[in-house]
Amino acid sequence: MKYKDLFIDFDDTLYDTHGNAVIALSETFEAFHLEQYFADPQVFFDAYWWANIDLWSRYSKGEITRDYLIVERFRRPLSEGKGIEITEALCLEMSDCFLDFCASKPGVINGAHELMDYLKQRGYRMHMTSNGFHEVQYKKLAACGMREYFDTIILSEDAGVNKPSPAFFDYALRQTGASRETTLMIGDNLQTDILGALSAGIDALLFNRWEVDTKESPHAPTFVVNNLRDILGIL
Repeated sequence: MKYKDLFIDFDDTLYDTHGNAVIALSETFEAFHLEQYFADPQVFFDAYWWANIDLWSRYSKGEITRDYLIVERFRRPLSEGKGIEITEALCLEMSDCFLDFCASKPGVINGAHELMDYLKQRGYRMHMTSNGFHEVQYKKLAACGMREYFDTIILSEDAGVNKPSPAFFDYALRQTGASRETTLMIGDNLQTDILGALSAGIDALLFNRWEVDTKESPHAPTFVVNNLRDILGIL
């Protein structure tokens, strides 16, 4: 068995972050009675997702701060409404509410528990490696019953740098005592998870949930799977 340690991304690799967030965003819309400012709720939802994708991409590159992301991802969609007074306090209140809704959801990707049970039985040491926020990630882990699988929790806020920076992976190796040569990164994001790990000298398995074209990638993933159960045939 070549690999001994597995660095495993959490959001949208094991935990259905997108699916849970869709539900939580609708709950937040209702909680703040935003229907009075949006004739079509989809306008708010679409604006949120566009902002979220852009902001998380910039955050992973270290271009913006966590505090900026938290405010801006609600300021942008709210600005599409009519007659709403947008303040930083309102954006922060909405963010807190949204994150509470998100963190309470138990939804995971199909096959996630089956995969983790299998990997645990096989004797791998497993380490969660995530750019997610500290206070939210532990709540999500509890909500979906996955905390017991992980030997170590590695978060970018503790590392002081985000994936895909090689410094994040260096920090993870130090914290876990893992060897670069016998570690495999598993994740859904080609940039942050896969290219980040490869640039740090760590093999990487892409869970190609989003059906991205890897042919244009500067470095090919070590493995590519289309569903989590396919990993059972590799490890």
